[in-house]
Amino acid sequence: MLDINYVRENAEKVKEFSRNKGYKVDVDKTLALDEVRRELENRVNALREERNTLATAAKNARPSEENIARGKEIKAELAALETELTGVENEFIALLKQIPNAPTDDVPIGLTEDENVVAEVVGEPREFDFAPKNHWQIAEARGWIDKERATKVTGARFAYIKSDLVRLEFAIINYVISKLTDREFIAGLINADGLGKVGMKSDKSKTPDESKTSEKNMQISDKPFVPVLPPLMIKTEMYDAMDRLQPSDDRYKIEGEELWLQGSAEHVLGSMYAGEIIDEKDCPIRMLGFASSFRKEAGSYGKDMEGIFRMHQFDKLEMESFSTPETSLQEHYLFVAIQRALLEGLELPYRVIQKCTFDIGKPNARGIDMEVWLPGQGKYRETHTADYMTDYQTRRLKTRIRRADGTIELAHTNDATAFALGRIMIALIENGQTADNKVRLPKALAEIMGASEI
Repeated sequence: MLDINYVRENAEKVKEFSRNKGYKVDVDKTLALDEVRRELENRVNALREERNTLATAAKNARPSEENIARGKEIKAELAALETELTGVENEFIALLKQIPNAPTDDVPIGLTEDENVVAEVVGEPREFDFAPKNHWQIAEARGWIDKERATKVTGARFAYIKSDLVRLEFAIINYVISKLTDREFIAGLINADGLGKVGMKSDKSKTPDESKTSEKNMQISDKPFVPVLPPLMIKTEMYDAMDRLQPSDDRYKIEGEELWLQGSAEHVLGSMYAGEIIDEKDCPIRMLGFASSFRKEAGSYGKDMEGIFRMHQFDKLEMESFSTPETSLQEHYLFVAIQRALLEGLELPYRVIQKCTFDIGKPNARGIDMEVWLPGQGKYRETHTADYMTDYQTRRLKTRIRRADGTIELAHTNDATAFALGRIMIALIENGQTADNKVRLPKALAEIMGASEI
């Protein structure tokens, strides 16, 4: 959630960007409750101080009847005020949590996803001398996916993945791990001219807690990622603190427990350091998480039912990082550069989308999508997203950084897709297909699999 001090100082701006993001929030009521809350806190603190003074005096001498009577009054007053304060605080926090994160100044203003901006198109779609097929036609003909039996066993939107498609998935995983754990690969992207060239932030752009930083003084680390196999479940408290629980009807809850199946690895990676203080010297903490993830895809019935594009269960490689406030935007740019490099390494044509205010999401300050060309569908489809959150998540998670001088402040978080395995396999099948239902592999994967095609 946002810092209340930022809301107090920028009330009209908060109202404006909340509208632009499509969220109905009551900023005036939030600030009014904040005033009541602070007044009650002052009264409670004053009574506690008076109570402590009386208690100290009682240790040194027999308390007077007047002090005893006053002590009883304080106890009753405190009980009533603390109850009132708890109610006001709960209502205040509930309203504050509804306010979305402030977008960076370069985020396009838009009220529908149609107002997202195509920032760049990379690569040329392949020209076929035959009518290209959809991935599912090839995969089913080759026996790579079996949705019919999965529906019998589990229900719709599940699949058995088999044979060469399984080998392909693990080859992609190995490819990504080899890149993201390679310091030279990370350093090469940082030193490249293109790092962050999509929508570079102007000097005047300010998001909460960024005003004291300057891009000119930023130095981003070439520290590699640590591969992580995270838990596949997450507590309600942590899911809510990550601000990824909603819409809850798109999530799977474990019956009778305050546990949910995670919807993406960053949900359990971003909450990993909740309540902890990270030493500045250990920043950034970069993780590459692999998880089988689960979403109900509520409200999308009838969309992408064929094949494995939109499934209830899907495998995903996700990047997550904790960094200092002054390097977090550069960290976001790095994540975008990694996504581009991975796609280009697999020789896939794609385009970069700068998401508008409506589409970036509640906890996000900025969002970039990658869309890969799918010849079987004849259009670009989303395969990646990169989310820049500033300290919006860590304020509720209480994930902080201890500076070298001993001061403590909130960490910043970023997350981004490395590969959603199902969707990237779709892209490889459709772009690499041959007339006889084989799939030619890009060089990077052919070397891992020991074959030029599957």
